[in-house]
Amino acid sequence: MKARRPLLLCLAILVSTPAAALESDWRGGHLKLAETLYRLPADSLWREPAGAHPQDHAADLRLRGGLSHGPWELQADYQLLWRDSDLAAGSARLSEAVGGAFTHESAGLPGDDRRAWTLNDTLQARPRGGSVQRLDRLTLGWRSERLVVRLGRQALSWGNGLIFNPADVFNPFDPAAVDTQYKPGDDMLYAQYLQTDGSDWQAVHVVRRDEAGRRAGAVSSSALKWHRFGTRSELDLLLARHLDETLLVAGGSRSLGGAVLRGDLVLADTVGEGWVPSLVLNLSGSWQWGKHNAVGTLEYFYNGHGLGASDYTCVLGNTAQAPGEAVGRCPSQAEALRERLARGELFTLGRHYLAGSLGVELTPLLQFTPLLLANLEDPSALLQLGLRWSLAQDWELLAALSLPLGPAGTEYGGPRLPGGPRASQGEQLFLQLARYF
Repeated sequence: MKARRPLLLCLAILVSTPAAALESDWRGGHLKLAETLYRLPADSLWREPAGAHPQDHAADLRLRGGLSHGPWELQADYQLLWRDSDLAAGSARLSEAVGGAFTHESAGLPGDDRRAWTLNDTLQARPRGGSVQRLDRLTLGWRSERLVVRLGRQALSWGNGLIFNPADVFNPFDPAAVDTQYKPGDDMLYAQYLQTDGSDWQAVHVVRRDEAGRRAGAVSSSALKWHRFGTRSELDLLLARHLDETLLVAGGSRSLGGAVLRGDLVLADTVGEGWVPSLVLNLSGSWQWGKHNAVGTLEYFYNGHGLGASDYTCVLGNTAQAPGEAVGRCPSQAEALRERLARGELFTLGRHYLAGSLGVELTPLLQFTPLLLANLEDPSALLQLGLRWSLAQDWELLAALSLPLGPAGTEYGGPRLPGGPRASQGEQLFLQLARYF
């Protein structure tokens, strides 16, 4: 209860306002039904417990509403989530094998074990999945002409990466994510001050709980960002303290004819490794392709926290050693990378990546979007063929076929675990039907 008091106090201030002075803000919602079909390799870690062709079923109901009075605004997003997964049968074995490296909450139902406030209510918990109702957004905000302040559960996206985004440490999207409409919310205090020239300052403090359930500064994050607008370019400077690391980020964007060049340089002062650089640089543009509108992106990503292909076993195996290998061969950053993967801050094992995406409007209601993520050192890649179809008013179908390219032992072909099996989910077909209201 103590963890909720600051937010409850803010809500009480708004609730005490006479009802006649309040304005309701119903912002609609959605119902999404999703199905994922897998074809697992014969030596996949999931093959034995889940079978050759497992399936995942999921449902997501979101209702969005709020109240406002003058400069004050209360916003809340209610979620009801359900999941039934054949792959969940192998989750315990996977967690034991990889030490949590690929068991971030984005793979299942979200929880509030590490968030400051408990806004989750588990309705059903089963080995195959379950259901949960929660508040994914709950914020009290105040705004003036130049200042915005929000307290509560909310989402924040920073950085200039379009596919990989090393500057976004607050629940970034997986580069291969198909539905990126909503990021999971975190409990934070956010403020933005707008300058007269259009530039702005932003500050955020994210509160989390440690393993003992206590709110602690050692697991929290604070950041200050300055964003400058120019006639043809924009500049971002960011200083952050994230968990036990200091982050410095310099980035921006610039118009180049009909295209836009964007990028970020991220320096992380890590424990034991010193300053570790990461870089993302992309070029995007739009054009007319015959009678079709098209938009394309080409992006390079250097992951300073990544490993060479021969060291993937160090991250995936709890022993950090493959059978018969000498103790101590693993690089020092392997354990740190494992923790970043488990927290959902990174989704890649290697260092050098090249990604490209192309969006083609086949008809005004149908868009085809192929995506290629390539590890330049393995080499291996993931090819994703996406489709977005507006079936009717407020109805949308998302589909994506994901094809891993590369032999066993590579990142996208499936890294080998100690003992022989590989961490590969094979080919995947994702289907999602959404009804908006």
